[in-house]
Amino acid sequence: VAEAERYQHSERLAVCQYRIFTIKVGEDQSRNLEAATLLEPFVERLDEMEQLDALKDLANVYRSLRKWDKVDEIARKMRAKAEIQYSMKHQQQSRMCDESSKKLSRPLFVYIAYADLLCSGSCEAKGDYHQALQYTYAYASLDWVLEKDEDTQHWMGLFQNWAEGNTYVYKLLSGDLSVLNDYVQYIIASSDKVDKEMIVKLLNVMFAANQYKLDVNVIIKRFEPIIASFVQQPSTDMYTKQVIPEQYARLGYELAYYYLHQGSYEDGFKYLMYSLESYHTLNNETYYLNCVGMFEHFRTHAVPETKEKYSKFIEKVWLDNVKKNGTANHCS
Repeated sequence: VAEAERYQHSERLAVCQYRIFTIKVGEDQSRNLEAATLLEPFVERLDEMEQLDALKDLANVYRSLRKWDKVDEIARKMRAKAEIQYSMKHQQQSRMCDESSKKLSRPLFVYIAYADLLCSGSCEAKGDYHQALQYTYAYASLDWVLEKDEDTQHWMGLFQNWAEGNTYVYKLLSGDLSVLNDYVQYIIASSDKVDKEMIVKLLNVMFAANQYKLDVNVIIKRFEPIIASFVQQPSTDMYTKQVIPEQYARLGYELAYYYLHQGSYEDGFKYLMYSLESYHTLNNETYYLNCVGMFEHFRTHAVPETKEKYSKFIEKVWLDNVKKNGTANHCS
């Protein structure tokens, strides 16, 4: 349909491109970047409400790619558009607007609050923890939301929970190590079930541990069963398709860094091999090479079995690239 569409500015073409984007997004991050780049010019041609979900999905893809300038840019666009739609909905009390908002995958206010959450993440990645906190306080203060239905209360509860945790995180990463115990207690309170948010909570602990050279062995031991039970859940949206797999790989990398620098080489190489293989699957060249560099730095501490496993994996990657790129294999 997209190829046959004669009118390049039509909404139908934009809808087709959005559907193609959702189909294309998968484990290969380089292909996901291409898909996101192709969709961006068509977002403005979508229905005003559908633009919000498209921007949300785009932001989540760019978030998984750690392209924080794009995350910030798209989040700001999403907030501006959502604020206009929310204002129209409640000023006009338009029945048409109410019907239109039913097209959304989430309540309308969520797109405003989620934009602030995305911007806080962008600030965190740039090391601006003060500004990250300001955005966190913004999505924690949702007294302006007029709806009172069950779905609204559910989402407000989620944002309150995220804000509590992220407030601890940004203070911790700023160097306020006094909040570490409070943050761990916060994690424990939510550790009765393994959910897609648990991984980022543990990831934050490891970021702080590696940044400030903290001994968190007791904390890791406390959550060892949860770390061991992490499995890829079936992908149901752009967040679980993109952000979660990258976070799994990053947690493996941070755990490897922690253990190898502590001299716990068996655990370190176990997590490093997991991260190496994960980043290869994700086609994230930067972190894949970081893993290779870390292995080479600590190679002398690896047992023969680990070295053999590593060598076989590297050779497999090389042969796959030879096959993929059509390069002559002169060793055959």
